[in-house]
Amino acid sequence: MSRIGLRKLDIPEGVQITVDANSVKVVGPKGELSTVVNENITVKQEENKIIVERKSDAYKNFHGTANALIKNMIEGVTKGFEKKLEIVGVGYRFQVSGNKLTVNAGYSHPVIVEAPKGITLESPSNTELIIKGIDKAAVGKFASEIRDIRKPEPYKGKGIRYAGEHINRKVGKKAA
Repeated sequence: MSRIGLRKLDIPEGVQITVDANSVKVVGPKGELSTVVNENITVKQEENKIIVERKSDAYKNFHGTANALIKNMIEGVTKGFEKKLEIVGVGYRFQVSGNKLTVNAGYSHPVIVEAPKGITLESPSNTELIIKGIDKAAVGKFASEIRDIRKPEPYKGKGIRYAGEHINRKVGKKAA
């Protein structure tokens, strides 16, 4: 049984949390985030702790989810989140200019993607991309959209992958 909903969340210095009815707003040094929790979940603020409670056991799944969302918002406004992507293949590369990303991934044309609001892009080299932001869900969603441009294929491993991701390789014609 998961006990994520039962944990008490510490509020770090420099972070202000406002709880209204079923909405939670977190303001910190990197920005501000808000979410709406289920009406059967209550969020309390006691001194420098956040406590999430449920009305009955029928709402266990909402309980853990609400706690995790609030924890991610607190972490996002203090530290932020980042995802790293790598591109593998001859002539494959990332090119960042402002909030636009140009991806050359073996198509007849470059794919141009605009980063959503709150997301910043960095490219230390032309085969690496770092996606940063304060909203964990937005960073993960944008990273998965970039990866979907050219998913890694199982024979040569070419494509866009998360840093450190293992690709199960197939042998191909040699196996016969």
